[in-house]
This record gives sequence, C-alpha cells and structure tokens, in this order.
Amino acid sequence: MTRTRPAPAAVNLSRDDIRNKVADLLGVAAESISDEDNLIRHGMDSLRMMRLAGGWRRAGAAVTFQELAANPSVRSWHELLAARPAPDTADAGAARRRVEAGAPFELTPVQRAYWIGRGDDLALGGVGCHAYLEFDGGGTDPGRLEAAVREVVDRHEMLRARFLEDGRQQILERSPWTGLTVHDLTASGAAAAEQGLEAVRSALSHRRLDVATGEVFDVQLSLLAGGRTRIHLDVDLLVADVASIEVLLTDLATAYRSPGRPAPSDGYGFAQYLADYRAWSGSPDAAGTPAAAARDFWKSRIPELPLTGPLLPLATKPEEITRPRFSRRSFVLGAKEWERITARGREHGLTPAMVLATAYAEVLGAWSTDRNFLLNVPLFDRQPLDRAVTGMVADFTNLVLLHVDLRHPVPFAQRVLELQHQVQRNASHAQYSTLNVLRDLRRANGGKRAGAPVVFACNLDSDFVPPEFRAELGELTWMLSQTPQVWLDHQVYRTDDSVLLAWDAVDELFPPGVLDAMLRSYRELLDRLAADGDDWDRPAAVSAEAAR
Repeated sequence: MTRTRPAPAAVNLSRDDIRNKVADLLGVAAESISDEDNLIRHGMDSLRMMRLAGGWRRAGAAVTFQELAANPSVRSWHELLAARPAPDTADAGAARRRVEAGAPFELTPVQRAYWIGRGDDLALGGVGCHAYLEFDGGGTDPGRLEAAVREVVDRHEMLRARFLEDGRQQILERSPWTGLTVHDLTASGAAAAEQGLEAVRSALSHRRLDVATGEVFDVQLSLLAGGRTRIHLDVDLLVADVASIEVLLTDLATAYRSPGRPAPSDGYGFAQYLADYRAWSGSPDAAGTPAAAARDFWKSRIPELPLTGPLLPLATKPEEITRPRFSRRSFVLGAKEWERITARGREHGLTPAMVLATAYAEVLGAWSTDRNFLLNVPLFDRQPLDRAVTGMVADFTNLVLLHVDLRHPVPFAQRVLELQHQVQRNASHAQYSTLNVLRDLRRANGGKRAGAPVVFACNLDSDFVPPEFRAELGELTWMLSQTPQVWLDHQVYRTDDSVLLAWDAVDELFPPGVLDAMLRSYRELLDRLAADGDDWDRPAAVSAEAAR
C-alpha cells in the first residue's frame, strides 16, 4: 500500500513567517529579531537548526543544515527557502513504502554498534548500552506507578521491541515486563535503608538487559521511611535516545497523574520511519542521493583524518578489561555562570554546545600524547518525516566524527568557530554512517585499527527531566550510562537554568587520579571562560604541567 506525496515546490514563507517560527522556537519576541541578526546571538543552536532544515526539506525546500548554519539570519534563510525547491528524484520518493506491522526490520548503524558491543568477545564489550536513573520523591503509589508504566508501554512500541539473533528488531504485541518490583525499606533504620538502596543501585546500574526476549527497560520502586520514595528507571539505549527518555518521562508523569491522558499512537512506528528515512537518503551507490553525496564527502576527507581518539594515559589495555564498569564524575554550572558563558559565546557567534565541546577537547589534548585526534559526537537526528515523530520513543541517534587538531595554538574563540563550522559541515553529511567512515579509514591505512572511543554528547535543547515529572514523581538524584567500546563519555544536560556536566568512564582503564585531574582542569577552564578577562581571545590555558 502506498500514500502519494505532493510534488515538491519552493517553500512559500515570508521573512515574517521565518522570524515568527524562530522566535517561537527560541522563546523570544519576534520584534527583537531583525532581518540581518545572527540568530546564534539570540540563542539558535545546531540542534534547532537541524530540526528547521529537516522540517523545511519535508515541506519542499532543498536546504541543508550546513547552508542554514553558514549564514543564520532571517534574510539569508528567506532567500534560501525561496530559491531552492527540492528535486523530484526517485529517492526523494513520490510514494511511501508501507511496512508490514509486526515484521522484523533492520537496525540503524548505531543500534547495530550497540547490539554487537553487547558481545563478550570485543575489547570493552560485554556491556549493555543503557541509562540508569534514580528519582527521589515522596508518596509515590506503587499501583498507580505500575499502571502508568503499562500505559506508556502500550503507547510506545519500541518499549516492546526485541532484538533477534540475525541482527534485526521486532515489535512484540505485549511487553514481557513482569510488573513493578517494590523494595519496602520503610521499617529499616537509616544505615540499613542506605545499604538496601546501594544494593539496588549496584544490581541495576550495570545490568545487561535481555533484549533478545524484549527486556528493554525496567522500573522499580523503593519505599522509605517518612513517605519518601525512590524510582529506579533503567532503559536500554537500543530503544531510546536522550530526547526519547524525555518523552518517556513526560508521558509517565501524565499517565500517573491522569490515567488515559497520553494520546494513543497513530500507528506510525519506528520501522516506518526507518523505511521513509532510507527512501529519502537513498543508497550510497546511487548517484545524486543524499547518501551518495555524504559518502563522497567523507571519502574526500579520509586522507586528512587521524586514526584514533586522544591518546590518553592508560593503566591497562582496553582488550585486557573483561568486565568494564562505568562510574560517573560530574559538576553543575550554576545559572549565573552558565548565562555568562552563553552570553560571551554568542558575542562571538558561537553556540553554547560548541563552547563546551571545544573546552573539553582542549583538556583532552593536554593529556593526549598526540594533539591531533578524533572526537565522537552523537547527533539526535530525529528527522520530521511524519507528525508522529516528535512524540516517538526510539533511538534516532546518529554519529559524526569531529577532527580536533590542537597542534597549533589559536585563540579559544577562533578554535570554537573552526570546530563549529566543521560540525555543521559534517552533520550535513551524516547519511553515510560513522561506522562506514571508520571502515574506510582503516582500509586507507593498511588495516590499522581506527576508532573514536571518546565521546561528547550534548542536549541543551530542553530540560532533561521535564518539570511535570519532577512535580509528580521526583527529582533526578543519580544517573549513570554505559556504552560498549567507549573509554570516556561526556554528557551535557540542562536542568532549569543550570547545566549538568557529567563524565561516564571506565575507571579501570586509567591510572588513579587522572580522570579527577582532567575534570578539575575542565572546570577551571570553564570558570575562566565565565569570568571577565581575555581568555576567549588567547589560546586555552590548559598546561602540560597541570595535565600531568
């Protein structure tokens, strides 16, 4: 069965239409944005530009994220949208290929990497890629919470997914989740209750869910003295990215407060999304498709790319660690400090995410024996191929490689701008997967190992834990994520007006004290960037002496 799409045409938007769309997206007054303003100075970031580009492409304009980012102004975007109708190619598609409900379907490249990484025969493998979160609140009712979870599972089909031995995924009609596990610690003394909570955390935070049977998430509840409660949430990242966890938490709070309120699914699922995405991106071997253009872009870059991530000091070889365990180090940038960093960055036309990414890269470079390396940057690449996509729970993650070359000192703001332009360019060619790029890089270097095990993942677009969840079910008090074959994963989350910066790492891999010293240097660099001074106009001051 097919559904006919209208022929593509130029997007008929006035400057005021674009201005109003941007103002609504940024939460600012439309009259505060002039035609010529650099929209980054108003708070526009890469993630929002990616969403705008995707939406306008779907509406009929052949614009890319890179083109929007090259000159982010109302006037420039209006000229692009008016002049660039989408070509009517076979791969852009005049029809949608309908998928069979309940039939197995292919994994995304990132899902496949997660799935393969669960195996015990890989260096730093044997790890379920998952996020474990704890929420402390009061008075949570076990029966209502279990009913809410079941309602959310019914709504989101990827919470009923299983992963088959042949490397495909399939949606089950019913979830195998057995129900809410309740740990009643109300009669325990303070010390015993703390021991009980620690035992639950230890058991859940490093588990490998049985995704082959459809065990892709779990929710448990601890009851404590004085009516206090703790929710333990574990979700495998095969089925949910960061934005999906936000959706899950929002729907869970809604279902707990008002049963039956989350809108039912309209039947558009992840299998259909992937079919539509592949139809749009086309094959890398088919001339003229986005995937082919992306392949050609990355092949042209292969000669200049380094083979590895930063060469950090190691206590042991990755292949010698048979059971990797991740730990978290973190700190919070307060509202005033974050506002100052954001404001100073925008003065230079820099997005907050890239300011953090560059500061992180400078610290990595101070410890690395080679200051020319790869950084792995996840993209939350949720393309607006259908109205239902915004509210879906699934793993839309894509990855791009960032080439960090710190061998020549340049002013910090200039370094950010260079990396920002590179991310914008690379993200516009994400249809050719990073796994393919690393394979091509390996082949071009005589089969030498290629990899990017150090990660920068940033989500500043919205509060990670929605206000409605916090009001209904509790505040996020602890979190840990783990990813196979990753050494160090820097994650950034917004919490109200503050920002949480967390490093999840395999401690056993590094000499004692190294990660703590690196994180201290990172914090000190951000403190200097938030203060008055000329740190933005000179090279980042992360010295080798401080690094060692």
